[in-house]
Amino acid sequence: MTMNLVGASICDEEILVQGEARDIQLPNTEHVSQISVDIGGSLAKVVYFSRRAGTKGGRLNFRKFETEKIDECIAFVSRLLDESRAHAPGHEFVIKATGGGAHLYYQRFRDSLNVKIDKEDEMECLITGLNFLITEIPFEVFTYSETNPMCFEETPEDPFPYMLVNIGSGVSILKVTSANTFERISGTSLGGGTLWGLLSLLTGAKTFDEMLEASQEGDNKNVDMLVGDIYGTDYSKIGLKSTTIASSMGKVFKKNVDKRQFRSEDISRSLLYMVSNNIGQIAYLNAQAHGLSRIYFGGCFIRGHAITMNTLSYAINFWSKGAMKALFLRHEGYLGAVGAFMKHHTSRRNSRSFMLTEQLAQKLATTELADLEVTLAQDTLDVVAEEESE
Repeated sequence: MTMNLVGASICDEEILVQGEARDIQLPNTEHVSQISVDIGGSLAKVVYFSRRAGTKGGRLNFRKFETEKIDECIAFVSRLLDESRAHAPGHEFVIKATGGGAHLYYQRFRDSLNVKIDKEDEMECLITGLNFLITEIPFEVFTYSETNPMCFEETPEDPFPYMLVNIGSGVSILKVTSANTFERISGTSLGGGTLWGLLSLLTGAKTFDEMLEASQEGDNKNVDMLVGDIYGTDYSKIGLKSTTIASSMGKVFKKNVDKRQFRSEDISRSLLYMVSNNIGQIAYLNAQAHGLSRIYFGGCFIRGHAITMNTLSYAINFWSKGAMKALFLRHEGYLGAVGAFMKHHTSRRNSRSFMLTEQLAQKLATTELADLEVTLAQDTLDVVAEEESE
């Protein structure tokens, strides 16, 4: 089976919750009905295909759940499968799973869903998903700056080589030289999980989205020590502005300072800058060492958050003196899940791994998901796949 990607597009007509990803419309795909999951240390991402009965084409739908609430993810998939079995009795269902949780939660998924679970390599899925998005989906890749937010990139004739900085709980950095050739060249344990953990200890925020929202209201100069705090002005001789951070959280460690005077919003912004700046510099150093100028940032850490993207962009531009470019994606958190989804089309033969009508999808979106208290992601990709006879 092959997938016809002609006319694939992002569904921009939908109203989204902050941080969610738009679905993708595949207008020339039919009889494609699969589901994939990417279970990381912090979040579980689900990609599934739905189509309107009697029409050609369909939609890739995107959902995410906190991994510590993995039972909510399983319940969501179970509801989809139960309804799908009613419409396609006798079909064998297969779920493609990737990420560390594909191993950790393998038996729980098998026992709860009573379907075949195919475990797919995490890094391979990341690259497969990214290659699909950057080569097949228009208006997917963009650069970001305060003066020119979301400036879309044209699809490159030759996307290789490039570097992927995937920011999840930790960070993996991969060098990609062709569609099937890549290597993990670096990484760091200071990633999204670090920020989430520190802010959980230091603020009252309960979720990562709450933490990001708090950072938007914060002012880091209240907790960070800036160049201006040390010199009283810019240090222009070496290119440092007075607002440049000299020491993250540097104002907190002072005598006779009551920690209660520091606002959660200011702490959130400071730590977001700290983690993002660190990742940006590590990304630059690896790109420089390997002669790469095209740097993609992926992972649910980003979530389309303006401060995060601006910080990463600034770091890459500053350290490279404008020679390198930070590139972002509208579906940055779903690279692994999309890559696992694509595996259906390289291994699938006579089994049907997932069927879902548009009517069923609408029913689930308006009723059953609310019972699970899951935030809906209304970002979709409309895609079409055609099945070849053997």
